[in-house]
Amino acid sequence: MTTLLRRIGFYVVAAFAAITVNFFLPRMLPGSALQAILTKTMQTGATLSPSAVKALEAQYGVSHASLFSQYLTYLGNTLSGNLGTSPTQSASVSSLLGKTLPWTIGLVGSATVIAFLLGTFLGVIAGWKRNGLMDFLLPVATFFQAVPYFVLGMLLLVVGGVELKWFPLAGGYTIGSRTGALVPGWNWPFISSVLQHGVLPAATVVLASIAGWIMGMRNMMITTMDEDYVLVAAAKGLPRSKVVWVAARNAILPSISNFALSISLVVTGSIVTEIIFSYPGVGYQIYQAITSSDYPLMQGLLLVVTFTVLGANLLADIAYVILDPRARREA
Repeated sequence: MTTLLRRIGFYVVAAFAAITVNFFLPRMLPGSALQAILTKTMQTGATLSPSAVKALEAQYGVSHASLFSQYLTYLGNTLSGNLGTSPTQSASVSSLLGKTLPWTIGLVGSATVIAFLLGTFLGVIAGWKRNGLMDFLLPVATFFQAVPYFVLGMLLLVVGGVELKWFPLAGGYTIGSRTGALVPGWNWPFISSVLQHGVLPAATVVLASIAGWIMGMRNMMITTMDEDYVLVAAAKGLPRSKVVWVAARNAILPSISNFALSISLVVTGSIVTEIIFSYPGVGYQIYQAITSSDYPLMQGLLLVVTFTVLGANLLADIAYVILDPRARREA
């Protein structure tokens, strides 16, 4: 319990630092959300009265108070879930995040878990049976990992979507069909459409990251198999599956830590992937916020990405302590 509280305290401090950086970073950039609105209004030839400008300042959080006072207000709003209003989409940032987060969690979360589990399983086989079939397939997986996300995504899009016409080209689901418009919800036509649209983006994430899991687990298995406790387990005549489990349980510990660290890389790659496939997730929303200078939306999305990485690292630390008795004893 002491170890858990210590880790939670560390991540609370890290989250506070991330919120602070998220406050100052947009204010170091030129312009503001209000300025973007005024610029677009001037381009249309319309004018705003002073009272309308003051109303917009209140709506988008543009204050003439001191920086410290703005910071305290920002902290209070963030802790209460008030992330501001998007000037480009005329909606609260919280509501926009509520619409885009499920898409990214479903896509990136499922693809990352599939890559981790499949790569770890194949790595155990490759480490246990050296010079086997997996050692010859590993260079193929490494090739896909070396290809940039956007190139791999475009290749899958051209082959699977344009040439073979097996999968849709863009979007999160089909807006209309032969039988009429799909109704978003827990119904099979909508779910099947979502699954079909998510195959190519998920395949991009899996192919680009699975080689690292295979290679890491294979190398750790080779090292762990020479440990005394594995040799003793085999000498006692334990079934082959139990000997493999003894070796794999200890070899997987570094992969647990790397899984949390890879979340940030996967989130970064998902931004490019979602842009290529026009997938309605956080990555595509970040791209739209940057191109339209939507600072409140950028701040909210940055917080989501930061808290995702911190949460994944915290869960990895907890899993590491549970799986490794040595970590509990040291604590």
